[in-house]
Amino acid sequence: MREDKFRVIQFIRDFILVIDKELENYPKKDIEIKHRIRTNTFDLLETSYEANATEEREYKVKLILKMIAKVKVIDFLVNLSYDKKLITEKKYFKLAQRLDDITKYTTGWMKKLKAGKSTKQFDATEVKKTSGYKVTVEG
Repeated sequence: MREDKFRVIQFIRDFILVIDKELENYPKKDIEIKHRIRTNTFDLLETSYEANATEEREYKVKLILKMIAKVKVIDFLVNLSYDKKLITEKKYFKLAQRLDDITKYTTGWMKKLKAGKSTKQFDATEVKKTSGYKVTVEG
């Protein structure tokens, strides 16, 4: 079922794994920054699942806007970590690239909604094959 998740959720899930690895050695005095990055990232994942599950267009738009705001907060916190020299330039660019990917797909989702296309990420008639079983993907 994992391969049936749409790309925004997969990018966020991957970002969580990278965050856990890249932010292990924060100094104790700056642990709050690390905590806020993790908390906001998990909130982002939760909001993306909710947005994908909802059928109501206006509520979905509200959730996607909330996702975009969360990404901006996470980006600010990652930038702050770099400015305080808590992460290296290499880690900063790695995290920033992943955040850019999340932003691109989230704003693309928003544009699709505004253009009046389907509110579901997957068409309900789309069928995927996994492990020899047919799985119907529903938004």
